[in-house]
Amino acid sequence: MELPAVASREEWREARIALLQEEKAATALLDRIAERRRALPMVEITKPYTFVGRDGEATLAELFDGRRQLIVYHFMWMGDAGCTSCSMVADNMGHPAHLGATDTNLVMVSRAPWPDIDRFQKRMGWTTPWYSSDGTDFNFDFHVTNDPEVAPIQYNFRNEAELREHGLDYNLSGDNPGVSVFLRDGDRIFHTYSAYARGCETLVGTYTYLDLTPLGRQRYINEFPHHDTYESGGGHCH
Repeated sequence: MELPAVASREEWREARIALLQEEKAATALLDRIAERRRALPMVEITKPYTFVGRDGEATLAELFDGRRQLIVYHFMWMGDAGCTSCSMVADNMGHPAHLGATDTNLVMVSRAPWPDIDRFQKRMGWTTPWYSSDGTDFNFDFHVTNDPEVAPIQYNFRNEAELREHGLDYNLSGDNPGVSVFLRDGDRIFHTYSAYARGCETLVGTYTYLDLTPLGRQRYINEFPHHDTYESGGGHCH
């Protein structure tokens, strides 16, 4: 990779100030997008879902853990382990105290048997609550798992034809990454937001740090292995 040009301190400062104006414009745009995101209409969830976690079975309402807001990261399961890309997201999940103080709970959900999830979570050392949706419609209803025998194919708000048109055949079957947000109002639960694919990128704090550097991200997210396999040259998923 070609390195940046060498300049005097004065030249660097002039270029930095020019970039700062673009950064401020981008921040203002993101503020407006966040405002529109908060103003999205919401859909009431009436279908009962049952998950399995470390403490046994749990309903969707119980995933809130007494809080008003719930963020669910839809964690892809690949064979006998969690997807490396989703593992990168999980690695970047911080201390839960700050979310808890703002009446928000964060959990992960995968379409895999609970014993497999439990084993893998212990291996990776994560503490974020993780639940199995195996045997339920949850993944299909929130469009992170595609199986035409169960439901019409849809991912990232594109149907099967649109996915094929954009060369996204790998999204046509099996699990895909996503994040969904829910709000609890008394006993009622509402779905307020979902994002998929690169829409989940803001959850990866590693990229936020690397974007500050001259060498940048260096790897696409599926090129980062499980964090405990670097010395052995761990692989990656699609």
